[in-house]
Amino acid sequence: MAMAMRRVAALGARHILAASSSTSSGVSLRRHMSVDAGAAMEKVRAAGLLRTQGLIGGKWVDAYDGKTLEVQNPATGEIIANVSCMGSKETSDAIASAHSTFYSWSKLTASERSKALRKWHDLIISHKEELALLMTLEQGKPMKEALGEVTYGASFIEYFAEEAKRIYGDIIPPTLSDRRLLVLKQPVGVVGAITPWNFPLAMITRKVGPALACGCTVVVKPSEFTPLTALAAADLALQAGIPAGALNVVMGNAPEIGGELLQSTQVRKITFTGSTAVGKKLMAGSANTVKKVSLELGGNAPCIVFDDADIDVAIKGSLAAKFRNSGQTCVCANRILVQEGIYEKFASAFVKAVQSLKVGNGLEESTSQGPLINEAAVQKVEKFINDATSKGANIMLGGKRHSLGMTFYEPTVVGNVSNNMLLFREEVFGPVAPLVPFKTEEDAIHMANDTNAGLAAYIFTKSIPRSWRVSEALEYGLVGVNEGIISTEVAPFGGVKQSGLGREGSKYGIDEYLELKYICMGNLN
Repeated sequence: MAMAMRRVAALGARHILAASSSTSSGVSLRRHMSVDAGAAMEKVRAAGLLRTQGLIGGKWVDAYDGKTLEVQNPATGEIIANVSCMGSKETSDAIASAHSTFYSWSKLTASERSKALRKWHDLIISHKEELALLMTLEQGKPMKEALGEVTYGASFIEYFAEEAKRIYGDIIPPTLSDRRLLVLKQPVGVVGAITPWNFPLAMITRKVGPALACGCTVVVKPSEFTPLTALAAADLALQAGIPAGALNVVMGNAPEIGGELLQSTQVRKITFTGSTAVGKKLMAGSANTVKKVSLELGGNAPCIVFDDADIDVAIKGSLAAKFRNSGQTCVCANRILVQEGIYEKFASAFVKAVQSLKVGNGLEESTSQGPLINEAAVQKVEKFINDATSKGANIMLGGKRHSLGMTFYEPTVVGNVSNNMLLFREEVFGPVAPLVPFKTEEDAIHMANDTNAGLAAYIFTKSIPRSWRVSEALEYGLVGVNEGIISTEVAPFGGVKQSGLGREGSKYGIDEYLELKYICMGNLN
């Protein structure tokens, strides 16, 4: 299915490219972008970070049948690399390698694992620009955001390098005088990590960091849209001294790779970031071998702006929460609920702020909004917009494909959205900000919780009592108060309801990769 989606996306992208190149300005724009992309790729190549093969047992290998898949630049439609298209056989070997290495890696001291992870962190930071260029080329996000993601992604490696030395057990007061009761925390074993395209580095390090820190070994399956960043990061891990087999990377045929990870009894945990629909399939598939599962799934984040909010703070926070990565994050503000008393004032100021966003190729310094990942993503946005306008919503700004062509879409603000619209019910995953008026605090809480999702939520108010009341009433795993960017390596990230299971980051995140073992020692008198 994933391969089919890629082919559809590629065909759509080529169709749009042909249309946009029919004018002299379109040809000129594409040529300009191509030069920038070529220079960026040369910089990545010169740093030795352009890998196109999978990583199994410390060796870079082609797909066994020789198949490859294209990696495209979403800003231009150009093919930037052909990477190995792997399947079940390669995944089986990667699992075997991880399983074999687990026994030696888990026996190292926490300090030894910590030093290797710290060196990996340092190498990521020292290659920050090259990794950011690679990320922008294959994913499309602006360089400023890509650089931020490299720092953010590296922070998980640094944090868990430190946390590796703080995995403590317990001694329990015994019920009989000749006994001693102990609790150990031990690594779960081989981990299958399936990661998305929207954060090609951070979603890997947030999983691999704690797994390696506590002694697990990992098989990573990155998105077929953005495998290059994952491969470059894995190369740096090898350079840092992470042993062969501790970190493996396979990409390509998603159903085959996922199926092999699920059916293997050697894989003891699945960790996944992506859609709720796929998460449910992985959860069901893990039942046969009773694996531990961590799922970070889709969101439908409400952003509630009360009439006592500082408008400037609310505008800045809502803009950041909505339009980061062109709206392609699971914690993006999917519904902006604005109290009636300030609705018109907020809407006017918000539209002006959105108008200032510069759409373009992420390699250009002035760009603040890049393209969507593929044609299917654009069509989804169009479907949601058409549904909303057919049910009475009004387009206040944007609402159509950008004149740049390709998969660029205009930053959009939609007014008077109601709960019977797709924009309210589902995750749009694009640069569309729906404004929803509400009357009372109770109404806002009810509207915010009226969804199966429960990942992130945001509120803007000057009232401290209200901030406590609403934060506690919201059925979400993350709540930002007067702030639109809340993710950090030191705090637990995860959702409730159908937004997932478990937490990533923070001291709580490492527990997802550990098993508790109770030891009863008797006859000690």
